[in-house]
Amino acid sequence: MKSLVTVAALCAFAFAGAAEAGQGFSVPRPPAVLSPDLATPWLRQTEPGGRPTVSRKRTTVRARAAPPPIARQFLPTMVRYSGPEAPGTIVIDTNRRFLFLVLDGGKARRYGVGVGRPGFSWAGAHTVTAKAEWPTWTPPEEMRQREPHLPVSMEGGLDNPLGARALYLGDTLYRIHGSNQPWTIGRAVSSGCIRMRNEDVVDLYDRVPVGTRVIVM
Repeated sequence: MKSLVTVAALCAFAFAGAAEAGQGFSVPRPPAVLSPDLATPWLRQTEPGGRPTVSRKRTTVRARAAPPPIARQFLPTMVRYSGPEAPGTIVIDTNRRFLFLVLDGGKARRYGVGVGRPGFSWAGAHTVTAKAEWPTWTPPEEMRQREPHLPVSMEGGLDNPLGARALYLGDTLYRIHGSNQPWTIGRAVSSGCIRMRNEDVVDLYDRVPVGTRVIVM
């Protein structure tokens, strides 16, 4: 029985490595370990469960459904990189919902992201032209026409959809930004922007300067 479990684990790991290899990224051996500076205590976001709440009509405690858990592969980790991009480049694989920051020594730091929903996906190369902490959100006119309930502007804060940080891409309306909905990471839900967990976008923000090259595939 023990040998069967070992074989299954090795097969699962080999499959994960093959999925990365297509873009020049591969999971290291032994398996990558979650970054301790970011995975604790945020790792608890991957655990299902509910938070108790008291009903005003009854003196009973009920379980309120928790947001869907974040799959563990979307937490930050280190992977190997054998592609052509220079260290410091950001590469975003929208199909697999990963953002890679290319590092020295044939390595890359991988983060999970949320991407544009059908009809709002895009690809191209830009540079980071500006950075902002707790940015103000000003929905474009086109977005407000589609969703009339949106505000004209919203100051930065925990309730702001742009989250804790934003990196602006070229002269477009697109950004890499945080999110107050971390359970959407790994999904295609945005209007074209690249979403990250707040703690992950803070980490990326501190690692890259204005002028960083960003490739979206």
